[in-house]
Amino acid sequence: MHFLLALRPWVFPVALLCALEVAARWVVPGSDALAPPSQTLMAFAKALNAQGDESVLQATAFTLSSAALGLAWGAFWGLGMGIVLGLSPRAASMGFLSIEVLRPVPSVALIPLAMLVFGFGYRMEISVVAFATFWPLLILSKAAVQQVEPQLLEVARALGLSPWARATQIILPAMVPRLFVALRLGVSIALVVAVTVEIAANPSGMGYAMMIAQQSLAPDLMLAWLFWIGVVGYVINLLTLRLQGLVAQRMGETVLEPST
Repeated sequence: MHFLLALRPWVFPVALLCALEVAARWVVPGSDALAPPSQTLMAFAKALNAQGDESVLQATAFTLSSAALGLAWGAFWGLGMGIVLGLSPRAASMGFLSIEVLRPVPSVALIPLAMLVFGFGYRMEISVVAFATFWPLLILSKAAVQQVEPQLLEVARALGLSPWARATQIILPAMVPRLFVALRLGVSIALVVAVTVEIAANPSGMGYAMMIAQQSLAPDLMLAWLFWIGVVGYVINLLTLRLQGLVAQRMGETVLEPST
């Protein structure tokens, strides 16, 4: 019974793969847009053994490093400014117009400007990813600060804690559960934007490899890259959830320590 329950999540993916196999081989054979999953798997295995710019590992490393560095910059400024705006209603009021004007700007709209400033490569991609992740982290961290128990802030003021001590000892620990929601959102945005930048402008990474496969009329390789990007995103999400669980467990142990 448990074995059948474990297989239940795989029913739909397997059925979908079988339907795609049948459609690609007998409904639209020789299509320039669709390839059988079996052929896609073979193309992916070939790409794994490729060297240089066509290497799966090299392209994946470029995309993930760009996404990670962009997310780090976006999180640094977004979380920092979010805490400041959450603690200071006056600063939030002064920055409201600027935030609401700049926040709706699509990150991909900055690609031409980023290309002029940084050219092709890491810095251009990192800047666009940082802009894309900055705004959701800013908004969510600001909301998290505003939801901290007012009594905690009053105790911090009564104890005469400095702003830095209040932020590190009171606010950040109280924000941790909500910050992981912001982190998971930022991670997904960073990967999506990084791949989008590579498809649109940057001749490196997984997005560029997928675009080259499409232009070469190799649907099997294109779908292989698409599948791989999905797998990478899935693994990153699992790791983020695992990190969240470890931090929550650690915080629980820390809270229990004084009473034991």
